[in-house]
Amino acid sequence: MTAAIETRNLVKTYKPAVKALDGLTFSVETGTIFGLLGPNGAGKSTTMKILTTLSRPDSGEARVAGIDVLAQPDAVRRMIGYVAQRSGIDPESTGRENLKLQGQLHGLRGAELARRVDELLERFQLTEAASRPARSFSGGMQRKLDVALGLIHRPKVLFLDEPTTGLDPEARATLWNLISDLADSGLTILLTTHYLEEADRLAERIAIVDRGRVVVEGHPFDLKGEMKGDSVQVLFAEVQDAPRVRAALGSVCGISDLLVDDKVLRVRADHGAAAIPPILGALDAMGLKVASVHLSHPSLDDVYLRHTGRSFAQAEAAQGASK
Repeated sequence: MTAAIETRNLVKTYKPAVKALDGLTFSVETGTIFGLLGPNGAGKSTTMKILTTLSRPDSGEARVAGIDVLAQPDAVRRMIGYVAQRSGIDPESTGRENLKLQGQLHGLRGAELARRVDELLERFQLTEAASRPARSFSGGMQRKLDVALGLIHRPKVLFLDEPTTGLDPEARATLWNLISDLADSGLTILLTTHYLEEADRLAERIAIVDRGRVVVEGHPFDLKGEMKGDSVQVLFAEVQDAPRVRAALGSVCGISDLLVDDKVLRVRADHGAAAIPPILGALDAMGLKVASVHLSHPSLDDVYLRHTGRSFAQAEAAQGASK
């Protein structure tokens, strides 16, 4: 299968000396959903801006639908739809007027435009609200209208930058279903997200991005399958010192990837259920009081931890603290 999107060694540095991308490389097969997964600040939106011709890398190469993004930006724009993090709708115009204007900007006119507007309103379940000002739409309805705007000209590749941020769970699930339906029609979709569940649910392949680089790439199921054993998470009654916890568990066999974050201990165990008693016994012998313990199968958070040395929550917290 041919690649609809290709990047090679993309580098982008912002002043003062902030490296957003540091040799980022990946490819997306035609007709698939590909997810760029990473915490805020990992470089996902910068990648999106380069691929949609809104920014230029300092070095590296990128192609969309076989077209060089740097050499032929106008040709790329005709082939893509782009839904940014921030809404692009005009809140004072109706849903129908927003779609008509977007279609006109892409050269659609007359009956062809009218048919396409009606088709998208029906597909995104916005027909009944089409004559209302977009400002009266719920958050989920506005986001659906944003996606419809990106599809008005029938692009070959659709870029969705954090498409469900800020939506309630019901609206998020509705949009997930619509995105899946779009992919079933043969559209190539690249989405960025910092929601682990979203990447797991939607993407056929993901690239986990950390500090401007792809640290691992593959099908979510395969990436989780590479993680042997189970995840054991222990919640302490109070904040613990990491060296003390490590010392307590030094003699416990069959555990790895130990991480202590504030009150939480995360560790991988070859046989999770069998490992819990010796883990709790070792912690108790050291006088470390446990509030609860949780056992789970491998998740994308475990994959992230394995390849970056920190949990997803830690990465998000670190990014928030740096702002």
